Amino acid sequence: MTLPLSEVELNVAATIREVGGQRSFRRRLMEMGLVPGTAIMKTNVAPLGDPLEILVRGGKLSIRHGDASELVVEVPDVLPQVRAA
Repeated sequence: MTLPLSEVELNVAATIREVGGQRSFRRRLMEMGLVPGTAIMKTNVAPLGDPLEILVRGGKLSIRHGDASELVVEVPDVLPQVRAA
């Protein structure tokens, strides 16, 4: 399932699929290591919801909620749990 990083729950592993926004904005994020195919995890959110703390390539970054909404990530689908009969 793909969705913006801003909508991903905390501590859920995801993979960046697309970096949106204007060209200069995309370049700035990509220079920070936020490139398609990279594993990413949202680890914390400030009390008022902005900024977000993310874990990427072993380091922590803080980005604005609006910037996180421009990052499209893929989150693995959760399989339903099967009860034993």
